[in-house]
Amino acid sequence: MSAGITLLIASANQGVDGAVDRLYELLYADLRQIAHARLRGGRGPTLLDTTSLVHESYLRLVKLQQLRVEDRSHFLAYAARVMRSVVVDLVRESRAERRGGDQLMVTFDTQAADAQPATSDDVLQVHEALGELAAIDERLVRVVEMRYFVGLEMDEIAQALGVGKRTVERDWEKARSFLYASLRRG
Repeated sequence: MSAGITLLIASANQGVDGAVDRLYELLYADLRQIAHARLRGGRGPTLLDTTSLVHESYLRLVKLQQLRVEDRSHFLAYAARVMRSVVVDLVRESRAERRGGDQLMVTFDTQAADAQPATSDDVLQVHEALGELAAIDERLVRVVEMRYFVGLEMDEIAQALGVGKRTVERDWEKARSFLYASLRRG
């Protein structure tokens, strides 16, 4: 299956019709897991469920017509970024229209999954903090996306980024410290 995914990614990078569709089909379980992690921790009704988030991210990706990813890890990280964008856009839309704000529940800390659910303000604060972090070091944001949103191990992230495992571990600690400080002052 890994060889098939690699070929599909190459086809998607070249803009071959149906390649992204087939890629989503093969990685659907992984994408649902990412979406579920993105939305976990919520209590009560939410604006999105796991399936809706996966499908909405798919619609955004097929609009691109051509991807620029190297492997499975890059694709899943990119899909996680698209999912984050979907969630942030939905929160902004609900706040702008003043209809039912604060219904989307998202957590940031991987150990806080069972703790208090996040509000739409939290979603926007995390998004803004990741934007600030991107201005400082884009790789730190990629590490957060791959580790937290995709659930990749340090070795997998290191391979995807072309750096050593220890570098990824340091980046993860730097990113967590930055985001913690940013969210505390926000």
